[in-house]
Amino acid sequence: MAQDKFWVKNLSKWMEGTGPDSEVVLTSRVRLARNIKNIPFPYLASDTQTQKIFNDVNRVVGNHKGEFKDFTFIKLEEMESLERQLCVEKHIISPQMAKDVRNSFVLLRNDEAVSIMINEEDHIRIQCLFPGLQLEGAWNLADKIDDIMESDLDYAFNEDRGYLTACPTNVGTGIRVSLMMHLPGLVITKQINRILSALSQVGLVVRGLYGEGTEVIGNIVQISNQITLGQSEKEIIRNLYAVAKQLIEQEEEARQNLLNESRENLADRAGRALGILSNARIVSSQEAMQLLSDLRLGVDLGLIDFDSKIINHLLVTIRPAHLQSMERKELDAYERDVCRATLIREKFIGSSK
Repeated sequence: MAQDKFWVKNLSKWMEGTGPDSEVVLTSRVRLARNIKNIPFPYLASDTQTQKIFNDVNRVVGNHKGEFKDFTFIKLEEMESLERQLCVEKHIISPQMAKDVRNSFVLLRNDEAVSIMINEEDHIRIQCLFPGLQLEGAWNLADKIDDIMESDLDYAFNEDRGYLTACPTNVGTGIRVSLMMHLPGLVITKQINRILSALSQVGLVVRGLYGEGTEVIGNIVQISNQITLGQSEKEIIRNLYAVAKQLIEQEEEARQNLLNESRENLADRAGRALGILSNARIVSSQEAMQLLSDLRLGVDLGLIDFDSKIINHLLVTIRPAHLQSMERKELDAYERDVCRATLIREKFIGSSK
C-alpha cells in the first residue's frame, strides 16, 4: 500500500534536533482548525457528509498538484490500531484521531513536517511541526496551505466570532501554537512549579509530551496558547515566542548556575545515565525518559560527547507502538521494557566518542 513508507521510515524532520535554540526547544508546532460551511462537525456528520469533506479536500489537492506533489493521502481505516498509534507517537495525528477513524484521512508530506488531518474533531486540521524555535516558519507554511484550501473551499466563518470550530476554545483564529521544551535546569533548581504557574496566568497551558491528558516526564513540557478569540494569529505567535525566549534565558541561566556550582555532580549524573542506558537489560519508559534527559543535559553542557540526534530519535522509538512494530507482535509491559533496553543499547553502540 502507499502508506507502507509511512511507518517504516524512522526519522521525522522534527527529530533532527536542528533549528534555533534546539538545546531547549525540541519542536515548534502550528495547527489550524477549519470546517466547511453547512456541514455538521465530524462527530455529528453522516458517512456521506464526512466522505464529502474528503472529496472536497482531494479536489483541492488535485487543483494544486504542484504545492502538494510531496504529499500522500493515508486512510486511517485501512491501518491497524498499532500503526495508527505509531502516528500518534510521531506527533503526526492526535490520540483522538487514532481512536475515531470513521472516514478519517491524513494528508502527509514526505518529511512528516506537515500533516493535514481530515475528519478529526474538525473537518480539517492543518499541522506544521518544525525542529527548534521556528514558530514563524511553521506559521508561514500553515498559513500558505490554509490560503490554498480556503481559495477552493467555503469555510464556516462568522464576522464577529471568526472561524467556527467543534471545540469552543478554538473559535476565532482556530490556531493552536505550541512548543515542546526540555527544561531540566529549571526542574533541578526547583523553579519549574513557580514558572509553570505563572504561565497559566498569561493565557498559556502546560501539558506533557503528547498534549492534553498526558503527564510531564523526562523534563519535557508542551506549552501552548489557551485562547484563540480576540487576538490575531501573529499576536498569539508573538506572545508565545516572547515567553519562549524568557524561558530559554531562565533555563540557560539555571544550567549555567548548576555548572558553576556542581559541575562534577552534573557530569556524574550524565555519565551514570549514559552507563545505565548503554548496559541496562530492562528499562521502563519513564526511567528511560529521565535518563535520556540527564544525558541530553550533559551533552548540551559539553560534559559528554554524544550525538543528540540519537536522543531525539529515541524519544519516539522507545514508545510502546514503535517497540511492538519493530518486534512485529504485541508485547506486555515487561517485554516492552526488555525490548526498550535492547533498542537503546543497539543505538548507543559506536555513538559515544
